[in-house]
Amino acid sequence: MDPQTTLKGKTIALLATNGFEDSELTEPMEAMEKAGADVVVISEDMEPIVGKNNAKIAVDKVVDVADSADYDALLIPGGVANPDKMRMNERAVEFVKSFFTEHKPVAAICHGPWLLVEADVLKGRVVTSWPSLKTDMLNAGADWVDEPVVVDDNLITSRKPDDIPAFNEKILALLGGVSTTHAAF
Repeated sequence: MDPQTTLKGKTIALLATNGFEDSELTEPMEAMEKAGADVVVISEDMEPIVGKNNAKIAVDKVVDVADSADYDALLIPGGVANPDKMRMNERAVEFVKSFFTEHKPVAAICHGPWLLVEADVLKGRVVTSWPSLKTDMLNAGADWVDEPVVVDDNLITSRKPDDIPAFNEKILALLGGVSTTHAAF
């Protein structure tokens, strides 16, 4: 399969706000776009969002009008401020929950899984995250492991920017139809 067209015809929702970890948003987004996906940046308003290292990203849609039915998967980048602010937005939390209700792929890295904790979708899941989230993840009912990337059915989690290449590989494999159920890498 041509890696340039692996995700052709797929639309990915990327949920973020100011304070995202630059590489955790830009590198997965570029990997998915290079594979042919259309990535739609969704935030709290239409103002461009700015990463903690000043990457500026245009917003395509406001979360208040976003519908998970329009997307094939969800990407949640980290950065402490980004998911911390988004988990306080009821509509963002509902948007995240809907991907699990519809059993669609969700990929979250670093502090991004805080949104998964708030959405109450981690019971019985094997996950990873930035180490400081371990207790939150355990309290949410997850089985937390210290691995670069963990795939549990339709959920992909990763720890930090150093793990982005493996994170991207697993996202592309899952969205491209390659099974990676319950695997830690």
